[in-house]
Amino acid sequence: MSEDAFNMSIRKFLKEVGVTSQRKIEETVREGQIDGEKKKLNVRITLTAEGTGLNHVVDGEIELP
Repeated sequence: MSEDAFNMSIRKFLKEVGVTSQRKIEETVREGQIDGEKKKLNVRITLTAEGTGLNHVVDGEIELP
């Protein structure tokens, strides 16, 4: 596989992760599944790859409307 194809494959995957994750977070907020007093939503994404030792965790906060 060429470096360009590899790069495009990663970008396609990350775009899907970003778009679907945003939708799920928005749905959760809209459906009222969050304590109404909260000003921020603590979030975590864990990236793993089957058959490897990859385990990358990203923690963050999303300000709520």
